[in-house]
Amino acid sequence: MAEKITVTILTKDSEATLRECLEALRGFDEVVVLDSGSGDRTLEIARRFPNVVVHEHPFLGFGPMKNLAVDKASNDWILSVDSDEVVSSFLAEEIQSMQLDEHCVYAVGRNNHYHGRLINGCGWDNDLVERLFNRKRVRFNDRMIHEGLEINEGTRIVRLRGRLKHYAYDNASQLIAKLQHYSTLWADERKGKKSASALQAFLFAAFSFFKYYILKRGWLYGYEGLLISVSNANGVFYKYIKLYEANRR
Repeated sequence: MAEKITVTILTKDSEATLRECLEALRGFDEVVVLDSGSGDRTLEIARRFPNVVVHEHPFLGFGPMKNLAVDKASNDWILSVDSDEVVSSFLAEEIQSMQLDEHCVYAVGRNNHYHGRLINGCGWDNDLVERLFNRKRVRFNDRMIHEGLEINEGTRIVRLRGRLKHYAYDNASQLIAKLQHYSTLWADERKGKKSASALQAFLFAAFSFFKYYILKRGWLYGYEGLLISVSNANGVFYKYIKLYEANRR
């Protein structure tokens, strides 16, 4: 008999993609939505689904928030999904028909889209994320951004065949907003612990653009590839500049 699974989702002004995200999860017994202050129709949309339980909490950082969502689940098996991701029907059936092993963490491939276009360059290809786990053995770390699972020694990583559709960004404004938010969190998490300089910011940003536009084939994707590669470089530049300023203060 397949294990019962709770899906956990963090939301904040997620109305653009949340309906499609939740529609794909109708077959799961429980979906925990943890919202951190949405001002749009996110909560209204979430409460329309009978298998969704909504909680609200001020934002603590992505790692702590994901652990809080896990704590609110009724089941020990957790499928962590972002509000801009859609579980394919194949992936849902695969997960629900499996005999899960608590000594395994299950990883899923993502197809990343910019304004509806699938991008297989700029570092967006070969994207594998660890999302299905048993909370008795595995937790998220407490990082503010780029959080991940703390995996115990002896735990196996098993790749599933199904995939997630990821609506990464729809326009340049979303890219810039996320760049601003993430670079601030990154600097706040490291201030006083990590050194930085203006020269580092420039050099790391220049290498980032070369890496994603040339080495990671961003040039194959026209203006989208250029925009994503420039945004990646800007994100690196502002992370280090913000850290430099924070350390000086």
